[in-house]
Amino acid sequence: MGAREMTEAIKRRELSAREALESHIEQIERVNGPINAVVTTDFDRARELAAKADEATAQGKSTGLLHGLPMTHKDTFNTAGLLTTQGSLALKDNIPQTDDLQIARLAAAGAIRTGKTNVPEFGAGSHTFNEVFGTTTNPYDTALSAGGSSGGVAAVIAARIQPLGEGSDMGGSLRIPASFCNVVGFRPSYGVIPMPAPTDAWSWLARSGPMARTVDDIALFMEATAGDSDRVLTPNTLSGRDFAQLEPNALRGIRIGYSRDFGMGVPVEPAVLEVLDAQIAVFEQAGAHVEEACIDLRDADLVFGNTRAYDFAAMLGDLVRSRREIIKPEVIWNVEKGWALNAEDLIATTAARTRLEIAVQKFFATFDLFLSPAAQVLPFDASWRYPQGIAGVPATTYLDWMRSACLISGTSLPALSIPAGFTADGLPVGLQMTANHYKDVELLGYARDFEQRTSFAERAPQWVAAGLKGQEIQ
Repeated sequence: MGAREMTEAIKRRELSAREALESHIEQIERVNGPINAVVTTDFDRARELAAKADEATAQGKSTGLLHGLPMTHKDTFNTAGLLTTQGSLALKDNIPQTDDLQIARLAAAGAIRTGKTNVPEFGAGSHTFNEVFGTTTNPYDTALSAGGSSGGVAAVIAARIQPLGEGSDMGGSLRIPASFCNVVGFRPSYGVIPMPAPTDAWSWLARSGPMARTVDDIALFMEATAGDSDRVLTPNTLSGRDFAQLEPNALRGIRIGYSRDFGMGVPVEPAVLEVLDAQIAVFEQAGAHVEEACIDLRDADLVFGNTRAYDFAAMLGDLVRSRREIIKPEVIWNVEKGWALNAEDLIATTAARTRLEIAVQKFFATFDLFLSPAAQVLPFDASWRYPQGIAGVPATTYLDWMRSACLISGTSLPALSIPAGFTADGLPVGLQMTANHYKDVELLGYARDFEQRTSFAERAPQWVAAGLKGQEIQ
């Protein structure tokens, strides 16, 4: 079931919250072994909450949008009373006292917490492995990466453990695992789902957002969680109500720019481009006008790189100083890059961000939507730390293969990855869709129109589908 379908069935008493929960737990026990996505469980408390949800339904009480929906949470989010490691040995025994804002909003909407999903250490990098819980693999090929940092979330959704989940995205952590696992990952505009940073109330690069198998469920999540918070200073003008209704046939008549290399020769594997190129006809058949065009992204690398480094140093600098010997080198590299920034670097970053925003608005004066690869590579060997090259171009840092997402992060625009087909070997490929600031609802409308014309996310991993049909899982 999808999330909307499940919650509505619970509210109509066609399905109990307890039945939904037990099915969820059974699927974790059935499929989690090969993918290692769920790393901490909270089943006893979940059963108590499911019983209370059914009591509320029986008594006709008002219920939330996500009433009775079982959901594991990404391990970078604090969950009150439940182990939250962020994939780091430095936090292997950490049990927070309070929920992070997004987790609290999901609970208030009626979602039932069942556990935590795996992440790379401190969410750094788009491949999910750490020294606490090991590696999460891809349901479409369990020898390959599920992406990251929301790789555990993407894997549980693809493996039909749950229909909806939350993640975060600084440099592609919602979009790349969505591309790898054939689900939708949505990075909203700044502040639409507030993401308070304890060291910087103006932090803008990282975002909270949803993952699901359908755009309709993405919209449901946004309806339940979007809206201002006095903990984040934001110009956000969108609330949950804005996501309650998506425009049908949204692609008709819009203007689309499509770039295979971001206008800068960014390397992308040929197999990825082959799948994406074939989908352009879908937009044209829907009545959209598509042409080769790109936002001028020449300043995006500088903006993203320096802002990310600054944020890493601000968030993790003290921990790196005190526990450096047990923190992975990629995190230390980012923190040290932040420490090395000087006033001249910060001035240059602000100037580059200003030029980049001028380029963004110039593009959207002509176009409504920008299309590009969500990931430059296909899911890769899960034993690697990261790809050493992309389409024959050597990687110089662990971020090079994520540049397709990082460039868009640098613009601060809302973006998503949507399933766009499969390679001849059966590996998923995601299409990145980007709209102007606070055009989040329109962006989801475009994505749903494409989804309804293609339905790629309905294709489950073969071994998972076999298990759902009662066949023995190999």
